[in-house]
Amino acid sequence: MGILYLIRHGQASFGAADYDVLSDIGHEQSQALGAWFAAQGVRPDRTVHGGLRRQRETLEGILRGMGQSAEPEIHPGLSEFDFKALLDARFAGGDAPEGLHDDRKSHFRTLRDTVDLWQRGEIADAPEPWPDFVARVEAARAHLMRDDATVFAVSSGGAIGQMTAAVLGAPPQTQTALQLQTKNCAVTRFVFSPRRCALHGFNDTPFITAANADRLLTYS
Repeated sequence: MGILYLIRHGQASFGAADYDVLSDIGHEQSQALGAWFAAQGVRPDRTVHGGLRRQRETLEGILRGMGQSAEPEIHPGLSEFDFKALLDARFAGGDAPEGLHDDRKSHFRTLRDTVDLWQRGEIADAPEPWPDFVARVEAARAHLMRDDATVFAVSSGGAIGQMTAAVLGAPPQTQTALQLQTKNCAVTRFVFSPRRCALHGFNDTPFITAANADRLLTYS
């Protein structure tokens, strides 16, 4: 049996000009998770990340926390959908809510409804059609589970939510519910063989303790 540890990136830079950069907390989260893996004796046979900087930096931090080096694969199916472009496409005619891209409450409340419209094909000029997103995430899953190995893969909330929902055979709306509760540097674990794949853990943050939760428990 193989094991896939599917890891969300650490805290990025919400509200900044470039979201795709880990914050200081994001770097700390990734190294703390790596130290936890090392303490458990868990070592990957393969490491993979999507095409985004925050995903690469998170994997680098995990490996640094483990005291290990690796040459990771890059798989574009693990990249997040472009939520900023999707929101902009929805409100291309105006009427965007205040704080759409820099207020967390406004952003995530609006994103939930926007993803629902996207899944139903009701956003004109969406940057990526929903079926294409589903297909590339499934291609990533097949690639990661191609052999009997322990795999570390760093992705983002949308892709993690979709892969989890697909393995569970759940409807598209489940992807949204899973995505919006995924914590930074949380681990979702799958056990797989050539004939089956099972979810064995979702959204776990074992590196967070009572002593560091106020600082390290983040969602965006």
